[in-house]
Amino acid sequence: MNVFSSFSHDCCNISRRTVLHAGLAGLGAATLPQLLMQRAAAGESQRKTAVIFIELAGGPTQFETYDPKPLAPKEYRGPIGTVQTLEPGVLFSEKLVEQAKILDKLTVIRSIHHSKNSHDPSSHLSQTGYYKTGPKGGPNQMPSFGSVISKVRGANNESLPAYVAIPRTMRNGGSAHLGKGCNAFETIEDPAKKNFKVRNLALTRGLDVERLGDRQGLLKALDDDRRLMDLDGSSEAIDQFTAQAFDMIAGTDARIAFDITRESHKLRDEYGRTSAGQGMLLARRLVEAGVTCVTVRNTGWDDHTSMVKRMRKRTPEYDRAAAALVRDLYDRGMQQDVLVVAMGEFGRTPRFNRKAGRDHWGAVMSVMLAGGGLQPGVLGSSNSRGEVPATSPYRPENVLAMLYRHLGIDPSRTFDDFTGRPRYVLERRELIRELV
Repeated sequence: MNVFSSFSHDCCNISRRTVLHAGLAGLGAATLPQLLMQRAAAGESQRKTAVIFIELAGGPTQFETYDPKPLAPKEYRGPIGTVQTLEPGVLFSEKLVEQAKILDKLTVIRSIHHSKNSHDPSSHLSQTGYYKTGPKGGPNQMPSFGSVISKVRGANNESLPAYVAIPRTMRNGGSAHLGKGCNAFETIEDPAKKNFKVRNLALTRGLDVERLGDRQGLLKALDDDRRLMDLDGSSEAIDQFTAQAFDMIAGTDARIAFDITRESHKLRDEYGRTSAGQGMLLARRLVEAGVTCVTVRNTGWDDHTSMVKRMRKRTPEYDRAAAALVRDLYDRGMQQDVLVVAMGEFGRTPRFNRKAGRDHWGAVMSVMLAGGGLQPGVLGSSNSRGEVPATSPYRPENVLAMLYRHLGIDPSRTFDDFTGRPRYVLERRELIRELV
């Protein structure tokens, strides 16, 4: 089902151990220069577009979210009811009541599919465009979209990182052969915590600019510590970009951007005082301040047992937060420049299992997008029992192609892997035709 016509419308994740030894609780003076070199190479001529990617980690069920099947047999449709969206005849799960109210601002694709049913290769596909091969676990085999963005685009504000992960990097959100300088900057702490603070942004006790007297004295102190304590090989030599790296630490832009307490109590309540709500609110703050890519981990969707019970709390928290994020972007006039993507690694099995849950199912999944100048509505459909796509079949790589298009990144660009072989950003890079 397509209902579009109904509506009118290049950063660093540095190990905390290394950074603490360098005198900063998260940002090292030896790794920040990498970010700045990449930014200089990429240039600053691009439009100031950004992406917020909500990782629905574990793989949410399509039935109990965006693609309910009220006419299917009970063992398929499940016990959760439906809610009418703004578009007549288009239903969401009753647990997505807030998003149902803003379908005129959402693009929901009900026909994304791929062939794997395991978390690691499937999340690798949805975050890099490539399946992971070999044994389960281990680092990325290809760069995540966030690392590509860091490498190619850099940040929209030179005082901020390009790629931020809230609170931690996605399962396969690493940089692979693009280098550690393209990993995510992690907040580490949950923004919903009462005393949330990104320690990475403050000089540690005993190391302040005034006491050391000048920038070069501070840099020498950091470099001395780095030579003694940086044992994991992630640092590069201090060079001409180090002064700019210092400015990122000593300045105020980053500390202000990460300070969620500057938001009103009313708005924080609208998002919800949950990990999902405050994570998405912080993501909006960051892209507004100049971060190019923010990922928000929303975990717990691996519902093999007692699924309905497990979803009663988690799904409304996600629904409230995502709807508040989209409304907030529109209220601030950011809906053209910021693209929101909410995607897991796969859907769930059409039939409930013996433990009242649904298992992994790559054959069809739903993806929600918003902003980015996209036409709102529902694209594609699954068959009557939610087993496979029925119309407009697309893959996770097509979603990533749309993400790169929004940022002005050519997915046919290549980077050499660890063997020296040039690899495309995406090998399958067709756009979603109906959205172009």
